Amino acid sequence: QLQLVESGGGLVQPGGSLTLSCTASDPAFHYYAIGWFRQPPGKGREGVSFISSAGLTTKSADSVKGRFTISRNDAKDTVKLQMNNLEPEDTAVYYCAARYARYYNGTLYYWPDEYTDWGRGTQVTVSS
Repeated sequence: QLQLVESGGGLVQPGGSLTLSCTASDPAFHYYAIGWFRQPPGKGREGVSFISSAGLTTKSADSVKGRFTISRNDAKDTVKLQMNNLEPEDTAVYYCAARYARYYNGTLYYWPDEYTDWGRGTQVTVSS
């Protein structure tokens, strides 16, 4: 089972930026597709950004498109979520999730049920 650890959350003012990191120690990390999800207070979990194994393809939800960027550095077993121009509506616990993809085919996975491994989450609060 892949052990995922999120970091980088915190309190930021509207319009500010944060970079979240998702790290794992596994020589096969480059075979895993990664997704960032978030759970706002009192709401369900929603997909934010997704990256395929080896970083061939990426996609972000419409609500964050143009503001959030997902990237990965497989040499460091890390996926990052750069979040710019943050809004109060971005307040949530952010989770990274992984799914073994086996092939470098650019497949993205959008639903929580498609992922097998989850981190414990990191809190992001956007408030003045």
